[in-house]
Amino acid sequence: MRRVLLSGNEAVARGAYEAGVMVAAAYPGTPSTEILEALARYEEVYAEWSPNEKVALDVAAGAAMVGARSLAAMKHVGVNVASDSLLTLSYTGVLGGLVLVSADDPGMHSSQNEQDNRYYAKLAQIPMLEPADSQEAKDFTVWALELSERFDTPVLLRLTTRISHSKATVRLGRRRSRLPTGFLRDPSKWVMVPSYARGRHPLVLERLKRLRRYAERTALNRVEWGDRRVGIVCSGISYQYAREILPTASFFKLGLTYPLPSRQLQWFSSQVAKLIVVEELEPFLEEEMKALGLQVVGKDLFPRTGEFDPDLVEEGLRRAGIPLPRARSRPRDRGFPPVFPRPPLFCAGCPHMGMMQALHELEIVATGDIGCYTLGALPPLQSLDTCIAMGCSIGNALGMEKALEGESAPKVAAVIGDSTFIHSGIPALLDVVYNRGRIMVVILDNGTTAMTGGQHHPGTGVTLKGERAPKLQLSRLCQALGIERVREVDPYHLAETTAVLREEMASPHPSVIITNRPCLLAAEVEVGPAFLVQTHRCVGCRACLQLGCPALQWEPNGTGGRGKASIIPHVCNACGLCAQLCKHQAITQREEP
Repeated sequence: MRRVLLSGNEAVARGAYEAGVMVAAAYPGTPSTEILEALARYEEVYAEWSPNEKVALDVAAGAAMVGARSLAAMKHVGVNVASDSLLTLSYTGVLGGLVLVSADDPGMHSSQNEQDNRYYAKLAQIPMLEPADSQEAKDFTVWALELSERFDTPVLLRLTTRISHSKATVRLGRRRSRLPTGFLRDPSKWVMVPSYARGRHPLVLERLKRLRRYAERTALNRVEWGDRRVGIVCSGISYQYAREILPTASFFKLGLTYPLPSRQLQWFSSQVAKLIVVEELEPFLEEEMKALGLQVVGKDLFPRTGEFDPDLVEEGLRRAGIPLPRARSRPRDRGFPPVFPRPPLFCAGCPHMGMMQALHELEIVATGDIGCYTLGALPPLQSLDTCIAMGCSIGNALGMEKALEGESAPKVAAVIGDSTFIHSGIPALLDVVYNRGRIMVVILDNGTTAMTGGQHHPGTGVTLKGERAPKLQLSRLCQALGIERVREVDPYHLAETTAVLREEMASPHPSVIITNRPCLLAAEVEVGPAFLVQTHRCVGCRACLQLGCPALQWEPNGTGGRGKASIIPHVCNACGLCAQLCKHQAITQREEP
């Protein structure tokens, strides 16, 4: 059997392929994005980028309703968007297997919160599986689809960042093709009006009883006996850390983390002297075990915030008074220097910088959204004032305006990216029109979902499979929603951009401004010769550094005089924004070679 090196995300995709999944849908979101990118490579699987996570789950559910196996994937906050459908799908059940992959982000490497989505399994009363490596990510995907069909339920497959992105060898299998059965009309199962839904809820509770019995005997959970003075209960990546730190302990390794195997855990507890739970984020397992009457310790030793690592687990076990093997050799112990902290920056020549500079110059109160442009909230630009969740900027701005109405307050601007606008900004803009708002909405259209690596969306005219598709025209859509003032600007032209912003801020009507420069990383853009600083003209005013462009750097004067700006030529993408900011004409473009 062939072995390959796969990340956890790639392994989930492979498991879905081998299990015969026919339809998969997602909205890109780190750390989940690569699942659908990998699945799209298989011709036998229909894979799509959906406008948002709820649509993705609805598409997967529709496939399951006709007996096809399906999968929806999203990051943890995406499950919030899909939860309306998820909780009712628990009532309807499925026909073909349906797996929802939630990729959680402990430590918030690329997220606005670090919510623990294990609670969604309990809320929806559906089974949840948590793999601990890439092999299990593949195997558990297959297992989840089989469980889904066996118990007529969606199944939550929970990954975390470290499982999603770490690589390990995986044994490959063959695809087991399955044909859809077709839709079987049964209103009492599929039509969740109150009279039918009342009849489904008892079935959900009965299913949960059967799942609890299944949890007691499934091979998804296993005991690994060692020194019985210490028993550790864990799942996912925490299992790997705990095994590394204390390999001699006894382990109850959970693969099915909801519902828990109550009797098995009670028996395991009776066999060990001290029972410890190692789990990231919330005390999900700990609380369930304490409800069983078990004497267990967890969050007294380990934090409820941040991502775990072996050092953190070691520190917690030491606090518990557990004798540990001799100290491990850490990177710094082996002579490696510490990693120098580097703040996140816009890419050199990013078109968002021009708009952020214009907003900063006009001192506009601007509500922000989720995307690369959120970096505009950080120094030195400091152009955005809020960031909550996908699509919130427009509603936040409208709420500010309505609260300040009658106080001669200036208009508020909402800043949102093209993919995020399509995801959840459209209803909010309709709300502005319907409720007679007058805010200004800035749509930063860079032609891609840039923050997650440059995925397509309905505004790019290309599908996940690389096929041509109708291209959404954002300006026409905004006009159709009732916005009469729709402007387009080139964010590389600072004077023009600033003038349009000033005009629309003065207008008593709602307006939309759309930028028209593509992401430099996602498009084949011809870049001209780099710019350079004429040092004899530079007076060291630092105005150009206000952009925060990584191609610009400061050269201090070693003799005590004033320093000078300089441009790293191989980093510069020739956007020309810095030259427009320089009042002394000290920045010019190099001549063509």
